[in-house]
Amino acid sequence: MTFHIGARAGDIAETVLLPGDPYRARWAAENFLGSPVLVNEVRGMLGYTGTWRGHRVTIHGTGMGMPSMSIYANELIRDYGAKTLIRIGSAGALQPHIKVRDVVLGMAASTLGSPSRSILRELNYAPTADFGLLAAAHAAAQGKAPVHVGMIYSSDTFYDERQDLSDALQRHGCLAVEMEAAELYTLAARYGARALAVLTISDHILTQEALPADQRERSFGAMVEIALEAAFA
Repeated sequence: MTFHIGARAGDIAETVLLPGDPYRARWAAENFLGSPVLVNEVRGMLGYTGTWRGHRVTIHGTGMGMPSMSIYANELIRDYGAKTLIRIGSAGALQPHIKVRDVVLGMAASTLGSPSRSILRELNYAPTADFGLLAAAHAAAQGKAPVHVGMIYSSDTFYDERQDLSDALQRHGCLAVEMEAAELYTLAARYGARALAVLTISDHILTQEALPADQRERSFGAMVEIALEAAFA
């Protein structure tokens, strides 16, 4: 048991899927895991452990933003022995060829700042995904959803008014914006774990198109399948 996770020793699997929304964690556990058991509900952040094709898997919420991701990723890796962590979440597209409902695999994640910035100080550290997971996820995505691989941007604000930054990111080939992956990748590198962000495009920064709320869960199913297949490839 830690400050933020009430699970007992052995309750958390070595493979953990990390949606931001705790209710999405519950939905994914109920729809993709066999015999899911609630192992954490401290502060309403739900975590479930069950099985997928005979493998133990935990699906645990992280909340929004890199500070919240940092708390859960630190404790899951350091205190519970998680070795493979895959973020499953939504993102906003930054390129015209990417469509709503497409899947983006974050090869690298840029950011203006994260909780690890104080450790890395003046270094412009480039956090990247685990290549094995990335390659496996790309293979798993074939036939499930249009998939794009490349750099993503982890923003530390949701209501961002930096149009100049969005323009520069688009110009430099950034595929999408989300809020957690850069810190997850950094922590995985620090502890020697594997990490990847598998993201469903829920809205488009350029066109303002957005996925209706009642269609999000159905569209997110492919993302969960891709993450699970990649984890155990």
